[in-house]
Amino acid sequence: MRRSPSPGRLKFVPPQLPRLVETPPESDDWIHEIKYDGYRTQVIIDWDGARAYTKTGIGWTLRYWPIVTAAEALGARSAIIDGEVIAPTPNGAPDFYALRSAMAWNAERLAFVAFDLLHLDGKD
Repeated sequence: MRRSPSPGRLKFVPPQLPRLVETPPESDDWIHEIKYDGYRTQVIIDWDGARAYTKTGIGWTLRYWPIVTAAEALGARSAIIDGEVIAPTPNGAPDFYALRSAMAWNAERLAFVAFDLLHLDGKD
């Protein structure tokens, strides 16, 4: 998983971030998402493997090694997937307080909740 940067690799795309408002918009033109209480993460897959980035573009591939390993097994030639890394409880609910501990001591406990596919096999 630890690779040196190579030319022609897919690059991190700064994510669209939510904005806090007093009341949610009311119309059929809006989609509301659940707050997962995790860390916004972008997983990039290309010819040189998979890697993970924070919402600011910091590489966290080694911290998220189980997620990166699973991404490499997806079968996509190239992809950019936006989502959230969480530490789920036994019933599947995110546990923000367990997240940092899982990252440090039990990364197998981490889960990646994907919510946007920005790139897949050469297509936007």
